Amino acid sequence: MREDGLTKVQRAVKVLERLPRWLILGLAFPLLVLNGWVFLVVFHYFQSLITIFVTANLLAFILNYPVNLLTSRGAKRNRAILFVGLLAVLLILVLGLTLAPAVVGQFNELIARLPTWIESSSQQVQIFDRWAAGRKLPLNLTGLAIQLTERLAEQLQSLTGQVFNVIAITIGGVFNFVFILVMTFYLLLQGDRLWDGIFLWFPQPYGSLLRQLLRQNFHNYFIGQASLAAIMGTSMTIAFVLLQVPFALLFGLGVGFMALFPFGTGVSISAISLLMALKSVWLGLKVLGVAVVIQQIIENGIAPRLLGGFTGLNPVWILIALLIGAQVAGILGLLLAVPLAGFLKGVASLMRSHLLEEHSLESLK
Repeated sequence: MREDGLTKVQRAVKVLERLPRWLILGLAFPLLVLNGWVFLVVFHYFQSLITIFVTANLLAFILNYPVNLLTSRGAKRNRAILFVGLLAVLLILVLGLTLAPAVVGQFNELIARLPTWIESSSQQVQIFDRWAAGRKLPLNLTGLAIQLTERLAEQLQSLTGQVFNVIAITIGGVFNFVFILVMTFYLLLQGDRLWDGIFLWFPQPYGSLLRQLLRQNFHNYFIGQASLAAIMGTSMTIAFVLLQVPFALLFGLGVGFMALFPFGTGVSISAISLLMALKSVWLGLKVLGVAVVIQQIIENGIAPRLLGGFTGLNPVWILIALLIGAQVAGILGLLLAVPLAGFLKGVASLMRSHLLEEHSLESLK
């Protein structure tokens, strides 16, 4: 029976090999689209559970480094996990009681001041238009300023509504937060056994190679990117304080958070410079110039040592990965997009080398 089954499979393979390549690709494409659609449906149905599981795994992955550091110095793993877990919870509570109220207060004040800044920008544009008209220059920016004012007012209302929505779901978020902490603790204790069991389903030695490749991509990205974000956020906050920028803490931490994502630093700097230009064009130019200088120093002097070009991905593919990640899973998708893209690139390279090896063996026969 088994030989008959193998014979049927071999015949099917031979039939497929005789088919034109364009026909095979044409048959495979609808199957890929259908599988992708089913995956998205299942993902969105279990999105909250998947988000909790992935977040707990990321926290366990990061906290595992100080745990391993303590165990390498003679501490028992259970005690090391308990100590690191309590220290992390204490740090979160301290930041929540000290830094979070200041950031929220500055955010609320920014929302309150935005209409005044919009009015100030309109006046600056009118002054510039009168200056250009006096010199007979064909410039008229008043209409553009009115459109910008209307757009910003709409965004302000939308942003305020989103803040109220976040407050409304805070109770549910507390339960999710506690559940994430509990799952993180158990993953620190039993995470290796869990992943060993998952990758045992893959044929060896490819299971071990895939696990090593996945861990390497996440290690290089999150450790390097988190360190870069911390340096960027601290440097920008200090610079904004020295420049006497309003809401320096909020903007500095915002740049640091956006630095977790590729190209996020440039986007956040542009947005902050535009906001400052609404208040004062000169202040906006100063913020833009100083922030760009700091960004270039960090990205060209420090980032290569931390990241080391670990993905080897073309920037276009990184942008596509970020867009797909944001569309599928929001903020969490943005965090996972680049390391997963690097992992998929490594898997493709592994498959290509395996196919080349099989082809060379067949040619020798």
